[in-house]
Amino acid sequence: MTNNVTDKSRLFVLDTNVLMHDPTSIFRFAEHDVYIPMVVLEELDNGKKGLSEVARNVRQVSRYFDQLMNSASTNIIKQGIPIGNSPYSPVEERINGRLFFQFAEFDASVLPSGLVSSKVDNTIVSISLGLQKEHPSKLVTLVSKDINLRIKAKVLGVHSEDYFNDQVLDDLENLFTGQTELPDDFWDSHNKDMQSWKEEGRTFYTLKGPLTSSWNVNQFIHINDDSGFSAIVREVNDDHATIELTTDFKVPNNNVWSITARNLEQSYALNLLMDPTIDFVTLQGLAGTGKTLLALAAALEQTIETKRYNEIIVTRVTIPVGEDIGFLPGTEEEKMNPWMGAFTDNLEVLSPAQSNDDWGRQATQDILQKWLKIRSMNFMRGRTFINKFVIIDEAQNLTPKQMKTLITRAGPGTKIVCLGNVAQIDTPYLTESSSGITFVVNHFKDWKFGGHIKLKRGERSRLADFASENL
Repeated sequence: MTNNVTDKSRLFVLDTNVLMHDPTSIFRFAEHDVYIPMVVLEELDNGKKGLSEVARNVRQVSRYFDQLMNSASTNIIKQGIPIGNSPYSPVEERINGRLFFQFAEFDASVLPSGLVSSKVDNTIVSISLGLQKEHPSKLVTLVSKDINLRIKAKVLGVHSEDYFNDQVLDDLENLFTGQTELPDDFWDSHNKDMQSWKEEGRTFYTLKGPLTSSWNVNQFIHINDDSGFSAIVREVNDDHATIELTTDFKVPNNNVWSITARNLEQSYALNLLMDPTIDFVTLQGLAGTGKTLLALAAALEQTIETKRYNEIIVTRVTIPVGEDIGFLPGTEEEKMNPWMGAFTDNLEVLSPAQSNDDWGRQATQDILQKWLKIRSMNFMRGRTFINKFVIIDEAQNLTPKQMKTLITRAGPGTKIVCLGNVAQIDTPYLTESSSGITFVVNHFKDWKFGGHIKLKRGERSRLADFASENL
């Protein structure tokens, strides 16, 4: 969970936002001890009401505390409740960690005179300073998702860290991109015992060679030469791999709802979106790379034309870029409409008439009402989507737990597509490495029914491309 900064045993003081972010965090510190200040319990109590994800997390934390304390006497609670053997910890980490609660006051005078002792953050820092004096043999570490609190703690001499357990990667550059470019001499070392065949109009190859073991299922491979070779990996074994030639969606004859791909990555994205054998697709890329347009075109084609799905479900987290405009009137769909401008804009592009034409606008509205349903994530729990094409927009603003909640709504015949740009995270306490879309990309990259592609080139306009690169 944390970096090995010392060989000392450690005492982790948890901030409220860590528990609100991950209710199981108290079980994630292996052999080390966990300390919960009383002000943290007070903040948890204040945040337990409501139907939000945070409120649910708070109630779950309280249940964990209650379960741990049920079988513990007052004396055991003061000495520390054993938590190392929790079922939430990996088997190899089931050791001697204990959970401590604050029983005594700490001297607030250890804080500089300019800091108000009644402020919760300052109280947590003063408790951490007091614990350092009480336990000189331990490294007291304040764990918080709040950057300013961590800075304040370090200034005052308290070791502090972010909560790392849910961070998928240390460096986002190592995140799976969904494709790889092969060397020019690829065929020289991979054509031995090669087999090829056709099946239902699709071309397959079985290859042997040193690179095949490094491939992932549904990863795209290509050679950057005049041959135009491009394929998707369908199966990876110890000494060989099976690949299938991709469909070139840059060709007008292979258009999807009148849309053709403008670059190789967009063609790869459409290969995933139009593949009935792939249930889960993630598209990651900067603004203007075509994530929404491609997903919506594929959804319309397979819902209205081929009838593979019976409805399109669109949802996204509702986080404003600027000041919040307050409560919105109307039904669930009417409340969500202001957040769905990206889909409305793209529907106008995909409509059969010009957007300034009355008939075209009416056709767009008819499509919205009949085939495309806008749903709020607040009401997703307990639902099951059957034969739906589900698009989760702005997935970078979802936590891994929220992402799991949404993906597990999928029933038979449903395809889920997650769209996200990790450069535009608006959720407090989420980073590029702990974002929900980063989480699912990393966990689904070896699943044979899932696919991912990172879109690189902006295709919106020369103005948008210049702004993305230079601002």
